[in-house]
Amino acid sequence: MSEKCNTCPSASGCSIDPNECGVKVETLLGALNKIRNVVVVMSGKGGVGKSSVTALLASELSKAGKKVGILDADITGPSQPKAFGIKNERGLQATDYGILPPQSQTGIKIISINFFLPHEDDPVIWRGPMLAGAVKQFWEETDWRDLDYLVVDLPPGTGDVPLTVMQTLPVNGIVIVSSPQDLAFMVVRKTIKMAQKMNTPILGLIENMSYAICPHCSEKLQMFGDPQGKRVSSETNIDYLGELPWDAKLNALIDQGLVENYDSENMKTIAAQLMIKLP
Repeated sequence: MSEKCNTCPSASGCSIDPNECGVKVETLLGALNKIRNVVVVMSGKGGVGKSSVTALLASELSKAGKKVGILDADITGPSQPKAFGIKNERGLQATDYGILPPQSQTGIKIISINFFLPHEDDPVIWRGPMLAGAVKQFWEETDWRDLDYLVVDLPPGTGDVPLTVMQTLPVNGIVIVSSPQDLAFMVVRKTIKMAQKMNTPILGLIENMSYAICPHCSEKLQMFGDPQGKRVSSETNIDYLGELPWDAKLNALIDQGLVENYDSENMKTIAAQLMIKLP
């Protein structure tokens, strides 16, 4: 008996081949979801701190009193459960309206492939269509309920998953993350062009790891070269949201699953700008 038959009221007395059945069965999955804004965090290449920026942005929005969720769409490299210290040892719970996403200490709802794996370090060895399908299911079959912001952490690049998200989800805007290197900004331009071709609004650019502060003399160190975020934003005609430093304290808190305990004035300013753009 097919899944459709299991939910069909006429299944017990029916002799029709399920493959030929024309009965449409309504599903309750996601029926109660009311998500006001979907914000996608993208990067042209890996290693620029996109997932850290996602976690910090979601944390600041939550601290501002907003109802926030994170969809970890980086299926082969999920990091949000680790950053928020969620191991979900009791297993996922579900209702008729979908999977109940585990929540962080401040109430951020998070869905990630890591919650479905026996061990957090088990690899996901899937081809593109399966990756994209998983992201689509996370969107449609999670019981998000009311959210002011759903922040989507995309894998780097412009492949299957970013394409699926832009085509399937009602994306309100994209935040692009880069670092000061020339190579990173060369690839950022590809991401910007993809968003423009998909007619998806770009909220702005964040330059991550723009500098570091020496713990001894407080000198600002530009470890990865001169900041280029403002110039690239101007050249590509997108807003410059701000810069974030490289901070050993942040790295330590993420390793401990305590990213919400990090205080970032820079990210508060960035989050405030986004709340103006997408109230």
